Amino acid sequence: MHLHINPDNAGRTMKNIRPISDEKRPKVYIETYGCQMNVNDSEVILSILQDAGYALTESISDASVILANTCSIRDNAEQRIWGRIEQFRLQKEKRGNVIVGIVGCMAERLKDKLLDSHVVDLVAGPDTYRTLPELIRAITPDSPQINVRLSHEETYADITPVRMDKNGVSAYISIMRGCNNVCSYCIVPYTRGVERSRDPQSIVREAEELFANGYREVNLLGQNVDSYLWKDPVTADRDVNFAQLLEMVAKISPDLRVRFSTSHPKDISDEVIYTMAMYGNICRHIHLPVQSGSNAMLEKMRRKYTREWYLERVRKIRSVMPDCGLTTDIIAGFCGETQQDHLDTLSLMEEAAFDSAFMFQYSERPGTLAARKYPDDVPEAVKTARLNEIIALQNRLSRESNEKEIGKTFRVLAEGISKKNSGELFGRTSSNKVCVFPAGGHKTGDYVEVEVLSCTSATLISKLV
Repeated sequence: MHLHINPDNAGRTMKNIRPISDEKRPKVYIETYGCQMNVNDSEVILSILQDAGYALTESISDASVILANTCSIRDNAEQRIWGRIEQFRLQKEKRGNVIVGIVGCMAERLKDKLLDSHVVDLVAGPDTYRTLPELIRAITPDSPQINVRLSHEETYADITPVRMDKNGVSAYISIMRGCNNVCSYCIVPYTRGVERSRDPQSIVREAEELFANGYREVNLLGQNVDSYLWKDPVTADRDVNFAQLLEMVAKISPDLRVRFSTSHPKDISDEVIYTMAMYGNICRHIHLPVQSGSNAMLEKMRRKYTREWYLERVRKIRSVMPDCGLTTDIIAGFCGETQQDHLDTLSLMEEAAFDSAFMFQYSERPGTLAARKYPDDVPEAVKTARLNEIIALQNRLSRESNEKEIGKTFRVLAEGISKKNSGELFGRTSSNKVCVFPAGGHKTGDYVEVEVLSCTSATLISKLV
């Protein structure tokens, strides 16, 4: 995901900031790549820099500071950043006094190697954003700055993010940082550090502020939300787990929708499932990454569950919430994957009947357990062929899932204007399916009752009820 952040919505934030149009303030331009967590991190970065006197610009040619908030999850994500660094070089050659910074996961992984380009002046890891103003001040032509220290405590809980979204309806709230799972293919524990949960009261306050400012949906974010656990530093008997946090946020208002991601199959509890079923404003959607349907691959990936465990969790979710949307992540061609392992993945997909999926070829990440221990031995052509089979199957499953919704009525939160037709709005059902429907006098942020008339594999074509 590549987001050119637009300052148009700065007036909707909960912070008292000087007007963006103040020409005396130095300008910062931010590009965001990767996951929802990176989007939220960019909003934290902007909050810190605005407090230090900077204004956001959507024009790179106006910026005195250019920041790329980066992702390292796959090699092609990093290659895109290297390409952007060459574009940033042109800005420096044109204007001379431009500071270029690489922040986020790629900064944490590559560290001072990024400085070898002689374009990058600043390298900052995900736990060091508070130091950005002083790092920027310390930069000289002969003295680039780097801070990639990982923290066991940093959650940015006291920082109110400056919302960069354009719709003013949905917002991300980070509830925890880091990951302790160390799946063998994954770079995240090395770039984001150990797991630490954020004070639940600060999460609830942020959600309350968002609701008071017109937002109608919050998405609680963590690498593994199900392992969220806040231990009260004073009173040990006030621990808060993820199910309890969900309930606390849901109780803010029945008109505030609550979503979350990502769940880990080994940790998602019956308590979370039953809490979701209790509250109508907790959306009926779980993103439950399976990665593979083969027990041999799951063990090699260090996923800490089996195919049988995963399918039992699916059955439990569907028994308690038959209307719950279920989406997943799948890796094709992991180290040593056989044709039978691949077939096991296809059969699990059929049994789980996912509504949609993020599907990728395995991309070896330097420094991970898999890169150190297992040869990347599945030929590229085989990986591609298997991925294409997975995609084709999921396209069929998605269409079949959407076809079941034809004739049904849903309450949808209007999130914006349709890209194809300015007279239509789009929004998502509680189960996370995208609906397109005539505006009919409604606007972004309204709850709308719609009936599904037809569908594609990705969209429910609907009418107003």
